[in-house]
Amino acid sequence: MYTTIQQFVKSFSEEQRITLSLFKAIPNDALTIKVNDDVRSIQRLVWHILITHGEMLGKAGLTIECPDEHAEPIDTIAKVCELYIISSKSVLEQIQKKWSDEDLKLVIDIYGERWKNGDVLSALIKHEIHHRGQLSILMRLNHIKVPSIYGPSKEDWATYNMPAAE
Repeated sequence: MYTTIQQFVKSFSEEQRITLSLFKAIPNDALTIKVNDDVRSIQRLVWHILITHGEMLGKAGLTIECPDEHAEPIDTIAKVCELYIISSKSVLEQIQKKWSDEDLKLVIDIYGERWKNGDVLSALIKHEIHHRGQLSILMRLNHIKVPSIYGPSKEDWATYNMPAAE
């Protein structure tokens, strides 16, 4: 759980940068590829990551500039990136403008449970990281180079003159 707004701002800013780097690596022609019927397409997955900003924080009483959770996905990654940047900026603005460190301790009803606002912010970031992991796998399965996330990707080891880890 986040106990200060600044903790969240720092974490969210870093995670947003990583997510955007993944989004930017996706070619448009890969968006609708599905590895099988039980897995979301890359398009649906990036859209889900994006719209959760507004959906989850909307349930916490904030108004995020973001496509509606029921809107259909957009078919160009450049537009998704643009909307993700707008949404992420809105998340940071709304959190810093509407909530204080004390507000993070407030308990709200969300998803049929009682969470502190600080827990909502933790869930938002963990949700994005979780789906970003799924996205990186779908990218690999579709032969799309995965950028570095928390360390070098397989291809990036060469820039360190080192073999990729097995």
